[in-house]
Amino acid sequence: MTRTIICRKYKEELPGLERPPYPGAKGQDIFDHVSAKAWGDWLKHQTLLINEKRLNMMNAEDRKYLAGEMDKFFSGEEYAKADGYVPPAQ
Repeated sequence: MTRTIICRKYKEELPGLERPPYPGAKGQDIFDHVSAKAWGDWLKHQTLLINEKRLNMMNAEDRKYLAGEMDKFFSGEEYAKADGYVPPAQ
């Protein structure tokens, strides 16, 4: 049976992640409050930010920036978007 949670981002009951995506308290918080759908959406957005803003994951400041944007993304705050990005037509 799939574990469901009340998703922090979508404010509804959705299937949760299978395991925490990070070690420690941060990973447990995401596991407990972020749906698999929201996590997948974040991974896509994270990739977009890394590519469009040319973030270097070896750089501590870039990792800190991305972590802050992740918190904003899940909490419903205004978060960074890639300048000029237009999603492909489906």
